Amino acid sequence: MPIPPSISCSALLINGTVGAGKTSVAEMVGDLLTDAGVPNAVIDLDWLRRSWPSPAGDRFNVAMSLRNLRSVARNYRDAGAVRIVLAGVVETRVERDRHEDALCVPLSVCRLRLDLPLVRERLVQRHEGKGAALQWHLARSGELDTILEAAAIEDFTVSATGLSISSTAKTVLSTVGW
Repeated sequence: MPIPPSISCSALLINGTVGAGKTSVAEMVGDLLTDAGVPNAVIDLDWLRRSWPSPAGDRFNVAMSLRNLRSVARNYRDAGAVRIVLAGVVETRVERDRHEDALCVPLSVCRLRLDLPLVRERLVQRHEGKGAALQWHLARSGELDTILEAAAIEDFTVSATGLSISSTAKTVLSTVGW
């Protein structure tokens, strides 16, 4: 289905530390857009980078993620999506620009914030029985929160502490203006 000329495509990245609920909120944003009749696609950046080994100097395989994002986003746009919702971690302004370039549409970034004790509680539940993985994620949650705070690449922030996934997604949609 071709995109009507009156509707311009745009993308939204739900960014945040590990365990903040990025994927769950992105999926709910996609569901809400679908319910409203807005052609959309939801992409989890973790799956686009998931290959081994990562090249030297690219710890999180960002180059692979961007290569895949360029192709996948084009396919979704060609199929009629006018809103592309991403869940993932983008740590720097340069990475943000590279993601927008790969999408070939304007990108807004929402930083999803959650109190770190709650993030860590979620991580303990998610990685129960996985000692090394749990320890890595617990350490990474604070480290990444600090990195994202300093980078300040978001257009807006939504605090999800105390909110349901649905309420958080509605707040994100309202704030981005979709």
